[in-house]
Amino acid sequence: MADGRDDGDSTTTEVLDRLSEGVFGLDTDWRFTYLNETGRAVIRDAAGESVSVSELVGRNIWEVVPEAVGTTFEQRYREAMRTGERVCFDAYYEPLDAWLAVRASPSETGLSVCFRDITERRRRHDRVASRETVLREIYETIADRESTFEERVDDLLRIGQRVLGMDYGTLSRVRGDEYVFEVVRSPGDLEAGDTVDLAATNCERIVLTEETLVLGNVAEDAPDLVERAGNRDWGISCYLGTPVFVGDEVYGTFCFYDSDPRTEQFSDWEVTLVDLMGRWVSAALERKLTKDRLCRQNDRLEKFATLVSHDLRNPLNVAEGWLEVAREECKSEALGNVANSHERMLTIVDDLLILARAGRAVDDPVDLELGEVAADAWAQVETATATLTVDLDRDASGDRTRIQQLFENLFRNCVEHGSTSSRPEADSSVVRASIHDRTQSDDSVKDGGDDTADDTPGLSITVGPLPDGFYVADDGVGIPEAERDHVIEFGYTTADDGTGIGLGIVEDVATAHGWTVTVTESEDGGARFEFRNVT
Repeated sequence: MADGRDDGDSTTTEVLDRLSEGVFGLDTDWRFTYLNETGRAVIRDAAGESVSVSELVGRNIWEVVPEAVGTTFEQRYREAMRTGERVCFDAYYEPLDAWLAVRASPSETGLSVCFRDITERRRRHDRVASRETVLREIYETIADRESTFEERVDDLLRIGQRVLGMDYGTLSRVRGDEYVFEVVRSPGDLEAGDTVDLAATNCERIVLTEETLVLGNVAEDAPDLVERAGNRDWGISCYLGTPVFVGDEVYGTFCFYDSDPRTEQFSDWEVTLVDLMGRWVSAALERKLTKDRLCRQNDRLEKFATLVSHDLRNPLNVAEGWLEVAREECKSEALGNVANSHERMLTIVDDLLILARAGRAVDDPVDLELGEVAADAWAQVETATATLTVDLDRDASGDRTRIQQLFENLFRNCVEHGSTSSRPEADSSVVRASIHDRTQSDDSVKDGGDDTADDTPGLSITVGPLPDGFYVADDGVGIPEAERDHVIEFGYTTADDGTGIGLGIVEDVATAHGWTVTVTESEDGGARFEFRNVT
């Protein structure tokens, strides 16, 4: 060896031959000085000739294994010889289709090399890395909100085809005795919308068992299915599919198939991958169908509300006209009560129209500044002596009209229910807005008021930030704790003339945007509405 030992040292030879690692020595002219049995076997395989240790000793390594010239092995061995420092590295040797972990230690007489086969470890590492890549690709696909459900399913099928090595991938729906292809990836004529007899498919078994079906070789794994028309006519020889559920019922199947049988059965990883994709498809499909159903219901509700509004406004307008005639002919407090009832009915009609639109899904959200929306909403509210402070620097994505309606309804609720009888009268309402950390130097005064109104005590309303949202709070009489869980319920009211619709609209708008709303007490003992999960 390079350290001066020779084959005569039988003890050393026996020890080295028992090592699982390969060991060989090279002199300064790159000639073998020693090889243990493992080293000899690897060099023999690399050289492609059957040679003994004695036949290798004295021969130049680059002549014995010319394919190693120019590889990482040669480069690192020469580096160790040149620098006099040990080198350690992992490298792939293509002629052997193997990964080797190598330590090359130089000395005055040459180079001692130890190596071991790490092919299986590297392949396990590569498998894990490959699976991580696939899972990341799947996550990016299902998290893509810009794509439709069908586009994301198509991407999942594409990923599955690549990983499984299959030509066909489909999402199909079972409709009675029919099997309807909804999303298809196919090299042939099969298209979305095509329909076949369910009994002709392997998928019927999935529908009946509600379990994943794994057939690496249809003829061997399920000979009773071979003569099904789908297998016979389309030449399906291997199949992997999983059920898609909506609720507790099987909606259809998410599956892959090919005309060539597999030489090996599908791995647990492959089966699990298809199962996971099928589970996401089930959950996403259920959300999609629920959303579609709610959209249809909302459309019908809005049409109904519009119809009711139209049919009620006409007779109300007629009644209002006759009321004016009656007032000219006689004076009666009863006519004032009639006018109040008319106004209340018009308010209910308006609230019904708003309510019909409030809970609709937000299909085209826009970026907006919540502080500005709150200030705009305040300008639309009869605020009496109340003042508003906006201290909110938060952007959100949503429907500006509906979010402004949310603020308007909250402000009206605060003004109508938050004030106390002990608060003195004032001529106007005042807005103190601090949007994006900028406080207005001049108070906005509505209804012809002046700066003296700011000196008159009144209800104070604040719009402020939360870590994941915002709040609207006042310093009024507050909401009793027993009522806080109910005030935003549709139809709930404690006022004799209330409709219970206003705060119901607030909850519907928040829910449509994916926000949550809770009612609590403000720092001043008034009401506080907190909105979270605002994005």
